[in-house]
Amino acid sequence: MGNLFGQRKKAPSRVTEQDMAVLQLKQQRDKLRQYQKRIGLQLEKERDVARQLLKNGQKSKALLLLKKKRYQEQLLEKTDAQITNLENMVQDIEFAQIEIKVMEGLKVGNDSLKKMHEVMSIEDVERIMDETEEGIAYQKEIDKLLAGGLSDEDEDAVLAELEQITQDALPDVPMEPLPELPTTPLEDLVEPTHTRERPALAAS
Repeated sequence: MGNLFGQRKKAPSRVTEQDMAVLQLKQQRDKLRQYQKRIGLQLEKERDVARQLLKNGQKSKALLLLKKKRYQEQLLEKTDAQITNLENMVQDIEFAQIEIKVMEGLKVGNDSLKKMHEVMSIEDVERIMDETEEGIAYQKEIDKLLAGGLSDEDEDAVLAELEQITQDALPDVPMEPLPELPTTPLEDLVEPTHTRERPALAAS
């Protein structure tokens, strides 16, 4: 019976060849360090053995052992150089990866700038900047003028200009003649009130 949900697709690996190279270099460096540690312990033992051989009068064997020890020490020095080379290689690869990411970021930024430049040209930007500067300068002039106050003549001139603008903006509307007031006296217009005579009361 097959899997009801089907096989999940594996996510694409984010490990690059450079990452694998760095990992391998670090593994080799760690192995060399383990080798150094093991040889160092061995050299200490061989020195003690050579001392014991001298005490026992076996000078030739002690000399041979010290020669072997010296050769291993030279190997350790070479191992130090190899470890240094491996570490430098790791640093170079990691720095190269950082440079690649920086270049990719710069490429994305340049593409974005190109798209923005396609939307707005340099001439448009310069025009907007000029208009903005003119607007700021004009506003400063107004603020300066208002801060200093206006004379009576300036106030009259402003009011005259406002009236002129109002007349230009609003068309003249013909005025309808007012209705004539009645000349008849008011008491004639009011209807007189007739009083009814009361019937005479009969004498009792």
